[in-house]
Amino acid sequence: VLRQCRAMEKIIDLDRYPLHKPGSPEWQAMVRRAKDGLVRDGLFNLPGFMRPAALTEVLAHVHPRMATESFHHRRAHNIYFKDRVAGLSPDDPSLKKVETANHTLCHDQMRGTSLDQIYIWPEFAGFLAAVMDKPKLYTMDDALAGLNVLEYRPDEALNWHFDRSIFTTTLLLQEATEGGLFEYAKDLRSADDPNHTGIAALLSGTITPTTLSQSAGTLNVFLGVNTAHRVSTVGPGTSRIVAGLSHYDTPGRAFSPDEQMGFFGRVA
Repeated sequence: VLRQCRAMEKIIDLDRYPLHKPGSPEWQAMVRRAKDGLVRDGLFNLPGFMRPAALTEVLAHVHPRMATESFHHRRAHNIYFKDRVAGLSPDDPSLKKVETANHTLCHDQMRGTSLDQIYIWPEFAGFLAAVMDKPKLYTMDDALAGLNVLEYRPDEALNWHFDRSIFTTTLLLQEATEGGLFEYAKDLRSADDPNHTGIAALLSGTITPTTLSQSAGTLNVFLGVNTAHRVSTVGPGTSRIVAGLSHYDTPGRAFSPDEQMGFFGRVA
């Protein structure tokens, strides 16, 4: 355990974020701050979570593989990622089509990296579980999903959508020179109110979303089921590269072959 903590100290700034000391006063204070952020903003950030040297190492692994091995995902969709929504006509303004495009590396292409070590470290899942008030969280039992690295190149974006999972965990690896900003409209809908009018207003530009400022190395946890969000279109220059780390409250979660093919262009 001590050897593992020493290895993680080179990857994560454990002085600022003592994940290796569960139950300690400083760990409990960190969990409280994270919970407060979720209540107040629907998210929390841990700037400088990943150390600069570890970031440099990961990007040295990612860049050549993105150039030659990544899956180029591009699709037109509405904010619901559904062909039909009950009660809405196909031409309803809240069903306006947008486009998402990115390049993806899968977990099997990131094995042994610092990102992989963070993802499988029990203390990392333990921290997230405490913040989300879950008894335990588990990594995915999937060779492709669980840990993914997404690159948004110039003219690419992750467009407006709602998440299926209760929370999403990301780690920003590289900022875009222009654009590529995380934008969101907090609690745009609820379980009792689908707010199609508000969604149409967001898509038309009538509602101005909140822009989240992040720097490379920042860990972000976000509640996106009822908060619409996107990554704005990347402009000329450096691309945006972000890692997604997926945990669930039940073990053995995996994508179906159809989901793997849709998201990654191949089946494990």
